[in-house]
Amino acid sequence: MTSDTATMGAHAPSSAISAGMTFVMAAACGLVAANLYYSQPLAGPIAESIGLPAHATGLIVTLTQIGYGLGLLLIVPLGDLLENRRLIVTMIAAATLALIAAGLSTSVAPFLAASLAIGIASTAVQMIVPFAASLAPDAHRGRVVGNVMSGLMIGIMMARPVASFIARFSSWHLVFFLSAAVMVVLGFVLAARLPKRMPQTKLSYFALISSMGRLFTTQPVLRRRAFYQACQFAAFSLFWTVTPLVLAGPAFQLTQAGIALFALVGVAGAIASPIAGRLADRDLGRPATIFGIAAVAIAFLMTHLAPEGSTVALALLTLAAILLDFGVTMTLVISQRAIYGLGAELRSRLNGLFMAIFFCGGAIGSAVGAWAFAEGGWLAASTIGLSLPVVALAYSLTERWS
Repeated sequence: MTSDTATMGAHAPSSAISAGMTFVMAAACGLVAANLYYSQPLAGPIAESIGLPAHATGLIVTLTQIGYGLGLLLIVPLGDLLENRRLIVTMIAAATLALIAAGLSTSVAPFLAASLAIGIASTAVQMIVPFAASLAPDAHRGRVVGNVMSGLMIGIMMARPVASFIARFSSWHLVFFLSAAVMVVLGFVLAARLPKRMPQTKLSYFALISSMGRLFTTQPVLRRRAFYQACQFAAFSLFWTVTPLVLAGPAFQLTQAGIALFALVGVAGAIASPIAGRLADRDLGRPATIFGIAAVAIAFLMTHLAPEGSTVALALLTLAAILLDFGVTMTLVISQRAIYGLGAELRSRLNGLFMAIFFCGGAIGSAVGAWAFAEGGWLAASTIGLSLPVVALAYSLTERWS
């Protein structure tokens, strides 16, 4: 704990968070997180429509990711300083405006600016999760975090196929307009349902931000858990960046509709969230972490058990997707449960740091995966993907039993 801990409590209900409130917060996480991923399957049509050169198409996704990373480090920590309900609703309003701007865009600069803003505003997700943890009693915090995170993971996995489906029958512009409409409704629901939570920190904004470096150096649990999850999410991003290319290639020759269905299968991995939360509440976080990391490694190995392009290979790839998503989700929930236990007054900053490192791992995984696939196909990409959880697993063996 840091020296300013004693002055930084927060008012939060002591009773258990209701099932209805948990559902609202889980749904909010999923709907907001989806905003980060709508543009991924639509990057080609969007680039063509706004006049973005083909070699720069990656900017559509990259700027959203950059915005999200900036928001994690510079906006999410405000949850330790400002009244949480007002802050979350304000971010939802900002996301609404950014989505409308993206939908109205017909040229490069406005769309890319809107993409950056969508990323920043979507960090509302990482304000909702620690807020939910603050509303839950210690004995059930893991279960609550797990349930809320299941909504987030479903939102991430559903965003791509939903965007592809809408754009197939209409226009990519409609995807952003519909999401903006959803954000308006969500903003009113959260304004009406969320309780007030006012942190008691006396720090200025700049002192708050500068304290994050001290938190990173003084909290070994944060560093360890962030490393685990950076490896896990790098493997996750590599898998989901490369497998659509594999499925569309000459071995499988799946259509975009078939690839969208494959992506939907991964949603099944979200069932890990409530399971992981309950295991954490029973002090089984360490074995659950090892299981989650091992599951990701096994998922990559499974993809090489049958000849590429065969029906069995497609079935194994599908099972691998479920197992991989299950493992990544399990370690994510366990890790968040662990860092939220480091201090209620630090949760927003701890979460911002954790998610920023986690997110950087994902960005690296996507870039390395695409490069490896171009150079050596699925064998090269999956070898790197396998090495990531193996490194995390080796590091986990140095963790002392509590």
